Amino acid sequence: MRNTPRIVTEMSQAYSFSRRAWMLGAAQGGVGLMLAGRMAWLSIAQNERYTMLSESNRVNMTLLPPRRGWIIDRHGVPIANNRTDFRVDIIPDRLRDKERVLPLLGRILQLPPEEVERIAIDLEHAAGFQPVQVAENLDWERFAAVSVRLPELPGVAPTRGFARSYPAGAAVAHLTGYVGVPNAEQYKKTRDPLLVTPGFKLGKDGLEKMLEDELRGVAGAKRVEVTARGKLVAELATKPDVPGKTARLTIDAGLQEYAARRLGTNSGSVVVLDTRTGEMLAMVSMPAYDPNSFSDGISHLEWQMLSDDDHVPLMNKVTQGLYPPGSTVKPMNGLALMNAGVDPSTRINCSGAMRLGTSVFHCHKKSGHGPLDLKNAIMQSCDIYFYEMARRVGYNAIAPVARVLGMGQKFDLPFSTQRYGTVPDPAWKLKKYKHDWTVADSLNASIGQGYVLANPLQLAVMAARLASGRALQPSILADHVHRDSPALAIDSEHLARVRDAMFGVINQGGTGGAAKLLIPGVAIAGKTGTAQVRRITMAERRSGVLKNGQLPFKMRDHALFIGFAPADNPRYALAVVLEHNGHTVRNLDTPMIGRDIMTYMLDRERALKSLAEVEPTWGGDIRTRMAATADAYRKAQSAPPAAIATKTDATVPSDAPAVENATNMANATQEALTTPGNTVAEDESRDRQQ
Repeated sequence: MRNTPRIVTEMSQAYSFSRRAWMLGAAQGGVGLMLAGRMAWLSIAQNERYTMLSESNRVNMTLLPPRRGWIIDRHGVPIANNRTDFRVDIIPDRLRDKERVLPLLGRILQLPPEEVERIAIDLEHAAGFQPVQVAENLDWERFAAVSVRLPELPGVAPTRGFARSYPAGAAVAHLTGYVGVPNAEQYKKTRDPLLVTPGFKLGKDGLEKMLEDELRGVAGAKRVEVTARGKLVAELATKPDVPGKTARLTIDAGLQEYAARRLGTNSGSVVVLDTRTGEMLAMVSMPAYDPNSFSDGISHLEWQMLSDDDHVPLMNKVTQGLYPPGSTVKPMNGLALMNAGVDPSTRINCSGAMRLGTSVFHCHKKSGHGPLDLKNAIMQSCDIYFYEMARRVGYNAIAPVARVLGMGQKFDLPFSTQRYGTVPDPAWKLKKYKHDWTVADSLNASIGQGYVLANPLQLAVMAARLASGRALQPSILADHVHRDSPALAIDSEHLARVRDAMFGVINQGGTGGAAKLLIPGVAIAGKTGTAQVRRITMAERRSGVLKNGQLPFKMRDHALFIGFAPADNPRYALAVVLEHNGHTVRNLDTPMIGRDIMTYMLDRERALKSLAEVEPTWGGDIRTRMAATADAYRKAQSAPPAAIATKTDATVPSDAPAVENATNMANATQEALTTPGNTVAEDESRDRQQ
């Protein structure tokens, strides 16, 4: 079929043209509107974003680490402060031609070859974004020499800032902890650019870690105008940093340093409390590391040296150490006995030993003390008296009073490493060991051995509560002091009797005569203690018990002392715990250490004079002894090159394997002394010196 041809008229052509023109115009208008809308969006809604991008092309901005807040003592004396620091770092991601840059940098900074090698090793193990320290605390001349040659040193970042400083060094290590460079895991977790800013450090351990949010501050920014090729045009206004807040402690910095020095070569700890408020005036654990060295970045060799030391300098013994409290619990147990109805004038005859079934429990005085009442039993630290009384009343009558006086208690303090010890009783033993409590358990616990464990802080709290008669709570932050503590639920007459007995321990012929104060008219009250760490067999008793001086360090008894002064109106209380001291050296034993530390609080010049007389006999002050130890260790090691590299992993002292190993060993020792059939030996020292 044939199609009829379409007739195109002038009118139809005009219509078709008009429609196409309209559609094309609409499309053009739509595109115009889209372009106008996009331009409006970019110029108005996205103005800030693109202004910043434009500015970033013109201006380079570098974060400036904030000045860290100071840590000061109760008198405003700095415990941790900041010093001006010129430092040089390398950013691995920006480093080009390492083989040329490192030798050149070494020549400019006059670095020894081993230090250049250390930097090279650190670069191999560092994350690309993580700054590697080249040198810090530089003088101006060397810092300026690097700064003017930066075009030749791609990846090198000289920085002028502030470095953390601990004026007392090792004396405050376990109190403050230290600051260090953030590790890669910390950066990956937060992606905070401040964490990879050269010179920035955060709290790694101790109070520095626990108070990080308050101490850190807010970063500043340095702005410079550059060309498209990165050439410096001009320095622009710098945004200043906001310093962190100052943390005021209850600690007395002078006492803290004195106590650390007075511990001498011991492995031990000291806690001093104000008996009116519970404020901690000193919290010392020695030996320790130098937090200044840790903040600078220690080597693997130094870490290994600290880890190998049998005195465990990486452990905070105040909060992480748990010890059988020994005879220091006898005043507390005396309170419990009186509370249970025991007449303090009742006498028990001490013959030197007590038989219980097939076991024999010994007193530290082999020939016995004869008949003793409560006061004299505390003064002479007679074990037989407390054995017999614990057998009569049961330990269930003693444990509640121990808890009232702070044993086994957790305290509200900014430390993440507190271990709380044990106040055992029949229910506790049944739950933990699935065994019933025995009379032998009561006897062991009555002299502070067996299952009983406490940390030095708890012992100091016990002394402070005995002295004050109030439920004091220890505090270390000046704005968190627990004032107006309630009275203990203990008869005041009973407390007076125990305080009188503790006065007699030192001033009336008791076991702690060496602690007698040399200040006219001022007396100290206290209690000595010895904690056994090995079982003494009957065979050894028959042949003669070995003295502590004949034993390896780890087999010697712990030595302890608690006290308060003035005895008639207590103001200060303390606890001294010395690991494996064995009472072997008189001026390094707990009574004289306790005496001198308390003397410092009451007559500072006398205490300093006493220390000056004995400190040279121990090899000098803390820094001198630490330097000598480090030098001897380096000479004894054939260390590979990697040993000098900076330790950058996340392990900190309180989490160190050496600390865990020491804890496990102490736990194993405790388990061995509490197995059925074992009895502990005498509590007071076999080598005791008056």
